[in-house]
Amino acid sequence: MKKILYSLISIMFLITSCSNVEDANRWKSGIIIDEFIYSADDVDFPSCHAATIAETPEGMVAAWFGGEYERHPEVCIYLSHLKNGEWTKPQQVADGIVSDDERYATWNPVLYQVPNGELQLYYKVGPNVAGWSGKMKTSNDNGKTWSDEIDLPKGFIGPVKNKPVLLKDGRLLAPSSTEHNRWRVHFEESSDMGKTWTKSEAINSGREYRIIQPSILQHNDTTLQILARSRNSVLATSWSYDGGKTWSLVQASGLPNNNSGTDAITLKDGRHLVVYNHVATPIGGDKGYRTPLNVAISDDGKNWKAALILEDSEISQYSYPSVTQSEDGMVHIVYTWRREFIKYVKVDCSKLKLSSIIDEKWPLN
Repeated sequence: MKKILYSLISIMFLITSCSNVEDANRWKSGIIIDEFIYSADDVDFPSCHAATIAETPEGMVAAWFGGEYERHPEVCIYLSHLKNGEWTKPQQVADGIVSDDERYATWNPVLYQVPNGELQLYYKVGPNVAGWSGKMKTSNDNGKTWSDEIDLPKGFIGPVKNKPVLLKDGRLLAPSSTEHNRWRVHFEESSDMGKTWTKSEAINSGREYRIIQPSILQHNDTTLQILARSRNSVLATSWSYDGGKTWSLVQASGLPNNNSGTDAITLKDGRHLVVYNHVATPIGGDKGYRTPLNVAISDDGKNWKAALILEDSEISQYSYPSVTQSEDGMVHIVYTWRREFIKYVKVDCSKLKLSSIIDEKWPLN
């Protein structure tokens, strides 16, 4: 009898173990590559954050800021290329030197590849967020060499975290925001690929919904949607039906937010993909945990389906993702790993397993 009992217990344990492995693998379906862009031996900075990724004619390129810690005046922008399946050793491409005796931190780089044109690098320089000045550099050789620093017009900071989108009418629309005088979203646009700029008014008052760092989704030629970080415990959304000239009242998107950065894109097949922490800021809290880090997909920007869990460790944070889709249809994601490294993930969306997200709850399977 004891032998039978032990056998039954062993079988149940085996079934449970296999089920747990299957559940874990279920949330990794479609991931082709999962790796760090660099090792500790490759760099001389201990901390990094706010990565961005773009595809050039020669392949993928990623950038981020690194240094002693965020806000440190010697924090610089670093960049790496993906060549023959390997990331190159990071190279410094921008700093915050203002004069011989004045230097500030660099912040939030954003890479944008102009179609059939230059690679652009937008970033900010300043002692703090309120003191940011918008900067830009350009490259005509896919990121190998860069122009001198270009100042954006006074009061402009360019795309604040996530990339601009090129609209059908030729306007480059940069999602932006400010954090002084309440959290508010606005747009900066250019009709000549970044040579000159105009700026919209804020689309929200900063009272009911406090939002920053939006991503732009493109539903058709005139219908746009944003997903934005908020201090309201939800990933916030707003819609435009006239190509970004006017926007609807900000609402909850159906996904939670932990007061941390996200990124989203419209895929070539018309679906929409968002990378974010599926975590709500707790009641009375200022921020939520920056783990797990998730991927969700929607056909209409309203009803979301769970796709991937990129990280779910309870150790430290996994945050500030950037996402793009390459010409071959693959999705590429970079994000901060514990403020120590930048992680890169390549995804085949045709292999994703999707489950509906209802009432902001991540499904069990």
